[in-house]
Amino acid sequence: MIPLATSLWPELTASLALGLVVGALTGLPRSRPARLGAGLLFLGLAALAGLAATGTVPGRGGLWLESGALILGAYLVGCVLGGLGRLALRRT
Repeated sequence: MIPLATSLWPELTASLALGLVVGALTGLPRSRPARLGAGLLFLGLAALAGLAATGTVPGRGGLWLESGALILGAYLVGCVLGGLGRLALRRT
């Protein structure tokens, strides 16, 4: 997965930046449907990471799966960091 991350660094940087912007604009989920949606995204990330770690999907499909797991993970990390930044700025 490290060689994949080194070749996809522009996409990973862009998805992290997009997540930071979305997280900063919307904040952390407060309502029940928003928390459910965020939980489903993290559940999807866990499923993608599990499939990528076990190597059950070979070939081009496996490459797409691993790429999707990395990019979704970077986006979700950016969303959480942006939401926490918004929360920290609101409290000061």
